[in-house]
Amino acid sequence: MTSLGGQFSARRPGDSPFTIRTEVLGGPESRGVLRKMSDLLELMVKRMDTLTRLENSSGLHPEAREAHAAADRMPPGAGLMERIQAIAQNVSDIAVKVDQILRHSLLLHSKVSEGRRDQCEAPSDPKFPDCAGKVEWMRARWTSDPCYAFFGVDGTECSFLIYLSEVEWFCPLLPWRNQSATRTAPRPLPRVQAVFRSNLSHLLELMGSGKESLIFMKKRTKRLTAQWATAAQRLAQKLGDIRRDQKQILVHIGFLTEESGDVFSPRVLKGGPLGEMVQWADILAALYILGHSLRVTVSLKELQSNLGVPPGRGSCPLTMPLPFDLIYTDYHGLQQMKQHMGLSFKKYRCRIRVIDTFGTEPAYNHEEYATLHGYRTNWGYWNLNPKQFMTMFPHTPDNSFMGFVSEELNETEKQLIKGGKASNMAVVYGKEASIWKGKEKFLGILSKYMEIHGTVYYESQRPPEVPAFVKNHGLLPQPEFQQLLRKAKLFIGFGFPYEGPAPLEAIANGCVFLQSRFSPPRSSLNHEFFRGKPTSREVFSQHPYAENFIGKPHVWTVDYNNSEEFEAAIKAIMETQVEPYLPYEYTCGGMLERIHAYIQHQDFCAAPSPAPAGAGASGSPFVLAPNATHLEWARNASAVPGAWPPPHSLRAWLAAAGRACTDACLDRGLVCEPSFFPILNSQEAFVQLQVPCDSTEWEMHHLYPALAQPGQECYLQKEPLLFSCAGSSSKYQRLCPCRDFLKGQVALCQGCL
Repeated sequence: MTSLGGQFSARRPGDSPFTIRTEVLGGPESRGVLRKMSDLLELMVKRMDTLTRLENSSGLHPEAREAHAAADRMPPGAGLMERIQAIAQNVSDIAVKVDQILRHSLLLHSKVSEGRRDQCEAPSDPKFPDCAGKVEWMRARWTSDPCYAFFGVDGTECSFLIYLSEVEWFCPLLPWRNQSATRTAPRPLPRVQAVFRSNLSHLLELMGSGKESLIFMKKRTKRLTAQWATAAQRLAQKLGDIRRDQKQILVHIGFLTEESGDVFSPRVLKGGPLGEMVQWADILAALYILGHSLRVTVSLKELQSNLGVPPGRGSCPLTMPLPFDLIYTDYHGLQQMKQHMGLSFKKYRCRIRVIDTFGTEPAYNHEEYATLHGYRTNWGYWNLNPKQFMTMFPHTPDNSFMGFVSEELNETEKQLIKGGKASNMAVVYGKEASIWKGKEKFLGILSKYMEIHGTVYYESQRPPEVPAFVKNHGLLPQPEFQQLLRKAKLFIGFGFPYEGPAPLEAIANGCVFLQSRFSPPRSSLNHEFFRGKPTSREVFSQHPYAENFIGKPHVWTVDYNNSEEFEAAIKAIMETQVEPYLPYEYTCGGMLERIHAYIQHQDFCAAPSPAPAGAGASGSPFVLAPNATHLEWARNASAVPGAWPPPHSLRAWLAAAGRACTDACLDRGLVCEPSFFPILNSQEAFVQLQVPCDSTEWEMHHLYPALAQPGQECYLQKEPLLFSCAGSSSKYQRLCPCRDFLKGQVALCQGCL
């Protein structure tokens, strides 16, 4: 024992065959195993050295002498030390061999990496002009977002190029990568046919809970279930055997997320604006009843999970192909998706539909044009097809009219309402006390003829803005508010809120709606409420749709600054008898038709259709009408595959100078149709209209195509995203495409369903 202990103790711990080799091992697992073996053997050596020193000392402790005696009693043939020495030698041999293997492996890896590094230089490929610049950016910024490391970027040139070619698409695929695996996309699931639904219980589960907004929306959906079911049956009969593929649809209500402030939920119970929630509830119901597969999110975390957003700050594309055919969201949700989808946002934005209360005109939507010409606001510049914005009312045909639903009365209910009307009862439009401020003069005149009722929110004290002679019911649930409207003769607005659903509900319940005329008209140029909104639309009254599409006797628009005109209107309304009225486009059936047509026909991801074959000698597909005032689609012109609306509904006029196409078409009982602009955007159209052009220029301008005044200079549109029905200038006569529309359904032409 003494000699063996001496042999081990003669070495420094760092010189042992175990520890020497473990220091140079490159594999963490091998290093760990050998380190444990080394530690065990070293511990045994130390204990043996201790016993040896005790044996050589003159005074042994009793316990030590007992241990020594026990060791002496061990059979001399046990060979314990020999076994330990053999193990030590084996460990040393293993360490040497592992060291040799790892050194060889590292050398081979170095050579391979060096060879690949030659292949990992940014290529000069004209098909990928941005590759070198993107690699340079990655070198400097790849640590700026953890999502790059998530996709395997580690700071090497190869990792940059692999990412830029396989995750993004700025560089060509590396030749030594498994290209088949990279390019293989998952097979799309087989299409399922959409089937109309009438039971909405599952939809109510999808909508979730916990927010006052969602509670309000679910109550509304429950209340309208029977009307939705009846409308679905009628549409199913109308469509017959038309096949409708079930779409995978994500509905992300951005304004309800905590990140956007969830500004509406806390105000639902305090009389805040409910128009947005009314519309969203009806959109969800319509999509579900049409038979589509829905996913509903009201939080950013849910959105990220459903989209497949990689961990990080949103710089990288999605981890998977987008599983949704369509995404319905709002401006808040649009911003959230852009922040978290990376390049996938640009790739998939054609599938997005933006619920946009006031509308977004093309001049504000095109980022470059808006920036150069002063149209940039906080809400525009998304470079979407303007039809992807879906509005509450048909403000401008540049956007798609989504709408909402008002409750439809049956004949029995209408008769009951007529019999229960109080001829001298008025309800004021406005649940917030601020709306009543400064309206004492109008209210005083009205109170001479009618009993005035209000539904202004208050907690403990009556709002001082509401005069004492007004009977204030406080904030009422929707069914009770409708009962109030069914008794009232008049529903009166004082200029705000703009363009909400309440006036339509009042008219549908047999009220006359009285509103103020604005002079001058209000717009983003002169009024704080509209400032910053992506539209130059001029608003001539509190509710332009009610004024223009319904009108008298249901809607009266007067100058509230003229007391005599205001009082005369009150007297006339008291003598007027009206039936409950609801435009078809605001019924469940009208909304189902409209959304079905949009889903079935609107495809903003498809490539533009080829130009139609002409019918006349000039090669134009349209001809001059017999009265020589406008162009019509030629009967023998070939159809445009997939075009919607169908071009045969096209009628085109050269508008008067200073007249917008929206107004020029309405003057003729038609609506402007922006999808027809590409067909008209040619010199042949001016020739067909017998307009001699001294010169023809292609430029980027939201009023083109147009004829300049004075002179005979013709201008054609260079940027398709800027085709716009809205906008006018005294300098131009605009070339305007118009179409017909279904009665009570302005969004659809007669052959559009």
